[in-house]
Amino acid sequence: MTQRENQGMALGLLAVIIFSLTLPMTRVVVQDINPLLAALSRAVMAAIPAAALLLWRREKLPTFAQFKGLCLVVVGVILGFPILSCWAMQTLPASHGALVNGLQPLMVALFAAWLSHERPSKAFWLCAALGSCLVLAYAVIQGAGTISAGDVLMLLAIVAGGLGYAEGGRLARDMGGWQVICWALVIASPLLLGPVLWLAWQHQGPVSTAAWWSLGYITLFSQFIGFFAWYAGLSMGGIARVGQVQLLQIFFTMALSALFFGEHIDHLTWVFAAAVVCTVVLGRKTAVQLAPVALPNR
Repeated sequence: MTQRENQGMALGLLAVIIFSLTLPMTRVVVQDINPLLAALSRAVMAAIPAAALLLWRREKLPTFAQFKGLCLVVVGVILGFPILSCWAMQTLPASHGALVNGLQPLMVALFAAWLSHERPSKAFWLCAALGSCLVLAYAVIQGAGTISAGDVLMLLAIVAGGLGYAEGGRLARDMGGWQVICWALVIASPLLLGPVLWLAWQHQGPVSTAAWWSLGYITLFSQFIGFFAWYAGLSMGGIARVGQVQLLQIFFTMALSALFFGEHIDHLTWVFAAAVVCTVVLGRKTAVQLAPVALPNR
């Protein structure tokens, strides 16, 4: 791997550490706040610093082609993944959701091959498929032989997230990583402001301090700052390869869920997590033919 690709892997790992608290924090939020309100309000609030940063840097408006790509980012990481994962976290422990989320890198690789014309080797696909099969097996075992409604919601969230990650990584080659998430938030916020205000008006009952802090985290870090490193890493190291780093999120999420939220992590969960991480290590050594790099023109 080149120095640029190694830097991309490092940025991807930093983003994964930030994202690792998303599901535990979301689980805290949805105990007091409607899941749809939680998912949409985090985007509206994150759009404020995003717009301020774009204005301060005097960034040019996206081209029409970039705008179309940004709409896919909005569908994937501002609407699809947040809404579906919020609903899933009403019934799933965060550690369980983290294991199911281990399918995300495979989705990212599939969308990277489609949208960015990356060409991973057969060995890469084998490692990615093996990791995904382990995750599915874990979900079935933990569900007593069945897939729960929460699992289905998380699987749909993963598909949406994979689309948003891959398209954002592709756009970041031209626009720059932080510009992608900032423009996506600014584009989405006018459409979301009305529903957020209506849902907030309909809300009843108190909101705990923990829920407010958790909402702040998924707004500032999960929806905003984390994507600075994530999209930059995907563009530098290759979308499919860096996307595999997200499998390590399983370890971080489970450990932090046990440390801060008191969730019990059984031995079977750790065994499956370790096996999945082994597939990441193997996949990192496989060949991936990257799309031509277009450096940001800013």
